[in-house]
Formats: sequence, structure tokens, C-alpha cells
Amino acid sequence: MRFFAETKYQISNIKIVGLPLCGNDFLNFALCILISAFLAVGCANHNRMEDMSKKSRFLESAKVDFANWPGGIVEDSKYAFLRKDNITALLLAGGASIAMNNSGADDDIADNFENHRLFQGFTDETLNVVGCPGTHFAAAGLWYALSAENQDEFNKQRAGTMMTALAVTGLTTVGLKAVRDNETPNGKSWAWPSGHTASSFCVASVLDEFYGPKVGIPAYILAGFVGYRMMDTGDHWASDVVFGATLGWVVGHSVAGKHKELEVAGFKVLPYMSHARRSVAGVSLVKQFY
Repeated sequence: MRFFAETKYQISNIKIVGLPLCGNDFLNFALCILISAFLAVGCANHNRMEDMSKKSRFLESAKVDFANWPGGIVEDSKYAFLRKDNITALLLAGGASIAMNNSGADDDIADNFENHRLFQGFTDETLNVVGCPGTHFAAAGLWYALSAENQDEFNKQRAGTMMTALAVTGLTTVGLKAVRDNETPNGKSWAWPSGHTASSFCVASVLDEFYGPKVGIPAYILAGFVGYRMMDTGDHWASDVVFGATLGWVVGHSVAGKHKELEVAGFKVLPYMSHARRSVAGVSLVKQFY
């Protein structure tokens, strides 16, 4: 049985103004955690002598959020991977990966890329860094730290959601790599699935959920270039990229979709309007009890 508690704060006579509201994937994932931790500490301490109150706000916020982070990762993992539509998408992508590997399609595609390289030099390295999970974690960590210092709860929660989605994607990717343990076209270990591709599509999916197609479409295009680059350089088979893209898409949309609403002390903050006796507008705090 579910019970709902709802608190409404009514505000009359208001004007509503619109506001815009790199190699080894296991090492990459470990490094991204360290980078995020050091980045968070650095952002909290770089201005210590000038603004002690900001540092204190950040540390208190981080202490609470990171203590709850492991539990959030588990809950969001279950939410993402136990949905029927997501299970179907991942099974289809897994089946496509098996078919591409067993039919020789992976070999044919890899041979074609070897003979027709597109990205080299600066472009190649740039896409490698842009698609690196460590880069994504560092950016999300910076987003979180700056939001916490400025007491921007809205963006702090969105940054935390991005970090959780990246963690779920990264942990799943590393686990699958350890189980599959196959070689890439250029002889590196742990090919399937592509960590760069999965993480890039996870970022794009979260941004698409939060900000819509104006941000989501360019992010997906960039993620597509990252996936193409992984095949172009021989770092991954086409089947690695297909499953990685699907995994990132599933996790990103599921986790971000679940946490799109702003929460305060566990209550979702939702717009509220009533025309019962007189027109009033404001916000309502809603919490679901199980």
C-alpha cells in the first residue's frame, strides 16, 4: 500500500519568470573516481583563506551526499536494469553483438576501418580524451563542487545524478569486460563493451533528459563520433560499440528520468496551481511512503 504526503505552499499575486533552469577501461574507471575525489577536495580548498563559509558548505554537502552515494548506485542500478523495456533493449543489443562477432561482420568492419582511417593525430587524441570516462567524471565532479559552493541545490542534484549514472555505467562496463575478456582489433584486452562509447552515450542521455533535444542532439552526435573513433583506431570492434552505446543510453535515460524533479529533504518539489476559490500558484512538496 502506498501513502502520499503532500505539503502545499501557496503564493498569490506572483509573476512567473522562465529561467534556463584512455586506454585500459578498468584503469580509466579507477582513475575517474580518484580524479573526482581530488577535484572535489581541490574545489573545496582552493579558496580556503578567502571564503571559509563556502568550503564548509561544500564539505557538509559532500559528506552527506557521498555517504548516501553507494546506496543510490544500487537503487538506480535496479531501477535501470529491471525495467522490461530496458531488458529488451539490452538483450537485442547483446544478440546483435553475438551475431556480429560470430558472422565475421566484426572482422570485415575492422578491416575496412584499417584501410580507411578517418581520425588521426590531434582529432584522434581529442576524441579519445572527450570520450574518456575519467573526463566525464571530472566534469561532473566540478559541476557538483561549484554548485555545492554556490548553494545551488538544483544543479547540485543534477550533477549528482550525472555522477550516479556514470558510476552505474562504469561498474557495469567493467564487470562485463571482466566476464567477456576478449581482445580488441589492435590486441588490447577487455574489448566488449566499449567503455568510452558507453560513458559518452550515458552523458548524452542524461543531458537529453535534463535539457531536451537542443542539448541532447549535439551530445549524441559527439558521442557518435567517439564510438566511430573507437572503431576507426582499432580500439574496439563494432559489436563493442553497439552494446556500449545501448548500455549508456539505457542507464542515462533511466537514472536521469528518475531524478529529473528537484528534491528537498526527500520531498519532490512540484509546481502547484489551484482555481478552487481564487487563482493561486506556488510549489508543492510531495513524498511517497511505502
